[in-house]
Amino acid sequence: MNVRAHVFVNGRVQGVFFRYETRREARKHGVKGWVRNLSDGRVEAVFEGEEETVKKLIDFCKSGPPGAKVVKVDVKWEDYAGEFKDFEIRY
Repeated sequence: MNVRAHVFVNGRVQGVFFRYETRREARKHGVKGWVRNLSDGRVEAVFEGEEETVKKLIDFCKSGPPGAKVVKVDVKWEDYAGEFKDFEIRY
């Protein structure tokens, strides 16, 4: 079943290659969507794909790449839209 998760990651998550590694993990697992830095220091992402693989991306966000210190991950489950062709970093 395809799902969509809107994720906000709090902690030391900027300047540690969080977006790049999230994109790498998403592409590895065939998850579509995007990731970006927010001005308040959080990282925001939207993941679309098979439920199992989207959950893998959420698990990745709970620890992040080396150098990250994740404090909290908020996940909002939304209706699957199928609007993405790939996974990208947004600026």
